[in-house]
Amino acid sequence: MAELEDSKEFESISPYNDEEAVQALGKVADHPMVPAISRHLFPDEDPDFLKNALKRIRSIDEFQLIVMSKAIKWAIDTTMHNFSYNGISNLTALDSKFLMMSNHRDIILDPAITQYVLYQNGIALSQIAVGSNLLSSKTVEYLLRSNRMIKVIRGISARELYLFSGMLSKYIRKTITGGESSIWLAQRQGRTKNGEDITEQGLLKMLDMSGTKSFTENFMELHIVPLSISYEYEPCDILKAREILISRTQKYVKGKDEDLHSILVGITQKKGSVHLNIGVPLNEEEIEAASYCDIKNDRYQAIRHAVDRRVVEGYRLWNSNYMGYDLANHGYKYADRYTPEELEAFTEYTEHQLDQAEPALNREELRDIFLRIYGNPVAAKEKLK
Repeated sequence: MAELEDSKEFESISPYNDEEAVQALGKVADHPMVPAISRHLFPDEDPDFLKNALKRIRSIDEFQLIVMSKAIKWAIDTTMHNFSYNGISNLTALDSKFLMMSNHRDIILDPAITQYVLYQNGIALSQIAVGSNLLSSKTVEYLLRSNRMIKVIRGISARELYLFSGMLSKYIRKTITGGESSIWLAQRQGRTKNGEDITEQGLLKMLDMSGTKSFTENFMELHIVPLSISYEYEPCDILKAREILISRTQKYVKGKDEDLHSILVGITQKKGSVHLNIGVPLNEEEIEAASYCDIKNDRYQAIRHAVDRRVVEGYRLWNSNYMGYDLANHGYKYADRYTPEELEAFTEYTEHQLDQAEPALNREELRDIFLRIYGNPVAAKEKLK
């Protein structure tokens, strides 16, 4: 009876169960874009392979095995020069479910790559917290909620946000402490667009809302594991730079299907080398140290700094980061990290990307923003030292 009450309480945000996923994926199978996607992901199969597979699937696990693992492998094989990861022992050493708190550079790939790494290492796949703004398309909602997606509701009033935050907090805590599933959660709302990964304090307040024990126990039982994903070529780099520049003078309003466009660009854009670092979980000593702060906001700040430090420590800096830093700062501080030929190629890449934006935008400002997207991770490492 208690399980039934829980399922009703959280049904608006929880992932689909197997039965719901089977129904949803059956509808996705009839979408007119499915044959084209099938040819991309499964070039050696019949064009109706994906459609038929979606109609035959009988569980979420089957969907992950037959479709999603192959789709992510396609993205790794065709859009990445090299993919690597480290720190898997930080997860296997845990004897419980955990909360992965990740920097967020790409809408779909960040959590998808994490799931791929879990799958490759025999670790149960996690649930994934995703903003409701991505669910304007029913087809996208069917796919995401069949992928263990927790719906994080956006664009609501302050009163509604408070009530929703309490429900989300309760769901996350129940799911982890009850041993049901681990969870992937971005360290901030929306993607980092300027290359500076900073945990939102409000996120930590939300997590604490459902705690019924001491501050230290409330955070310890979530088993927070910071993640860092580093792209040699930032997904949607010019789209991010453009949004930052426009936002300086007016409220940025997303175009119709802009999120869907960003998803497709992020998946298909060439990304060079990509690395996922799985950090050391937050430990009792640092959480307890945070609990000694007299002001509660200072406690959250201390937790935030601990997460941010792990994220920055986990960066894999590429030549593109060092070149972006030097070009943005008009210097040669890191010239020993790249060759003149690489600098010339990166400069050409930068100008090519800037050409994709409308000419009315100030090109100098746009270039500076673009270069700092790449250079800011270097600056963050410097501050850490």
